[in-house]
Amino acid sequence: MSEGAHAPQIDTTRPHSARVWNWLLGGKDHYEVDTKAGEKIVEVFPGMVDIARQSRYMLARVVRFLAGEAGIRQFLDIGTGLPTVDNTHEVAQRVAPSSRVVYVDNDPLVLVHAEALLVGRTEGATAYVQADVRRPAAILREAAATLDFSRPTALMLMGIMGLVGDEDDPAAIINELMAALPPGSYLALYDGCDTDPAYVSALRTYNARSGAVPYTPRSVEQITSFFDGTELLDPGVVAVTHWRPDPGPWGEPTAVACAGGVALKK
Repeated sequence: MSEGAHAPQIDTTRPHSARVWNWLLGGKDHYEVDTKAGEKIVEVFPGMVDIARQSRYMLARVVRFLAGEAGIRQFLDIGTGLPTVDNTHEVAQRVAPSSRVVYVDNDPLVLVHAEALLVGRTEGATAYVQADVRRPAAILREAAATLDFSRPTALMLMGIMGLVGDEDDPAAIINELMAALPPGSYLALYDGCDTDPAYVSALRTYNARSGAVPYTPRSVEQITSFFDGTELLDPGVVAVTHWRPDPGPWGEPTAVACAGGVALKK
């Protein structure tokens, strides 16, 4: 545990992205202020629920790939949000029980639930760090109590960098985190993108009225630039619905305004 871990102060007067996301996913771990914020964005852009769910499905596919085909046994998941179904440690340890997972978030409510719910298999390890993504050095220091950064590790930044404005230099944050990981490590990242004007408009309304940390949708090209210095795996940076979708009879999945990919550090 890190800063604030012993006496979490939960602010129920302002919405928090982790709790709004929980509401969008149909969870129960949020407050009225989060529900109202979620309802406002869905009223303007009903497709937000689909984005939340489809991005969650991509996370599960990515972790299955990393723990399976790629053989990764360590995961640093920053911006994990509130526990729902098929959290990173559940998916990874289902494939490889010895997987070690460290979650990072800055919402005290996530801490409360993490202590009770983010319990992994005894063969591996699951830990939680309360910290802000803008403090990569602190995250790495705390995570090193559970992860061995001399071994390949997957850095998971799923939907979190949109909460980091350009003034905080998100690329520099990612580079600092990846610099601490050895060759053979992976970067997995997705974020909301500006491909759907209705989505961009809904976020603009949300940012202006909710009182929560603003979320910045970026172009696919900007999101792709976050992978600079790594080797992007096929199919590159694409809509989350198009990243190695599970086979089925339903044909090509519909693209949503959220794009990401997975890359190898060589």
